[in-house]
Amino acid sequence: MNLKEIKEMINLMNENNLTELEVERDGLKIRLKKGKAGEVEEVEEVEEVEEVTPPLPQKAPPAEERVEVKKEVANIIEIKAPMVGTFYRAPSPDAEPFVEVGSKIEEDQVICIIEAMKLMNEIKSGVKGKVLEVLVENGEAVEFDQPLFRVEVSQ
Repeated sequence: MNLKEIKEMINLMNENNLTELEVERDGLKIRLKKGKAGEVEEVEEVEEVEEVTPPLPQKAPPAEERVEVKKEVANIIEIKAPMVGTFYRAPSPDAEPFVEVGSKIEEDQVICIIEAMKLMNEIKSGVKGKVLEVLVENGEAVEFDQPLFRVEVSQ
């Protein structure tokens, strides 16, 4: 990431009244956090990011607004937005969506794009399985950690 992109992130934080922003792209992770006076207090940049797949829960937690698994089946997970931005199901308006309900997906497969600060960020599934549900409409604004897809994980 260059200085211009970091400044754009700071502007995004200010425009949306965010106190913290974390972005991960191409093995690079950056976290910005505001201090008391609204100025960026901490800039942390990590060169290598180790991808960690969270362990699958054995039992679904009680129904809440943001639960990792919503059914009583341990192999159904939600793929969540890693950043704030605009959700796109296809690489261009006239192209086919990356995935549909019922699509089989691989771990490194691109499943959508999130546009943030005029940058198109390809979002990969991170799991192998089958898409059960698309939870966001094309062109819709998404928040950090917002569920995008519900997926049945296969071994």
